[in-house]
Amino acid sequence: MMKKIVTVVAMLIVAVLAYAATKPDTFRVERSANIAASSEKIFPHINDLKSWGAWSPWEKMDPAMKKTPGGAPSGKGAVYEWDGNDQVGKGRMEIMESSPPSKITIKLDFMKPFEAHNMAEFALERKGDSTHVTWAMFGPQPYMAKVMSIFIDCDRMVGKQFEEGLANLKAITEKA
Repeated sequence: MMKKIVTVVAMLIVAVLAYAATKPDTFRVERSANIAASSEKIFPHINDLKSWGAWSPWEKMDPAMKKTPGGAPSGKGAVYEWDGNDQVGKGRMEIMESSPPSKITIKLDFMKPFEAHNMAEFALERKGDSTHVTWAMFGPQPYMAKVMSIFIDCDRMVGKQFEEGLANLKAITEKA
């Protein structure tokens, strides 16, 4: 009887590992919002990493998070390092491209709770009196991340944070 149980468990593990191997080698999480403000008004809130405290959902998850700005004051070359609790982890981001008022590309390096190297992109597209803002994160999906994706829905988890951040950004820029 024990041999049958071990065999079934081993077959399940092999099936999960085989299924993980079929997952894509890259991932992308993306959310958008329409904000009743000009892209010129929204752009500075994203382009200045020190301004993220007003709208980033991760800032609220750990108010005691240690933040270290560096590099340029804003735009290309601006750097922001953080070290926080288990919810926010530890990492670094750097603006790699800043094209006012329509696009910002950020290199994201996570150290904790797991190491990952991804990119984030903000695209701002003027639509009449409002701006369509898209926040995306994308990067490689190594094998262990593929295995984890079977049990944890990264798109839903991170997407929820993006939705909250965009709602905060909307509230700040529409109010001002």
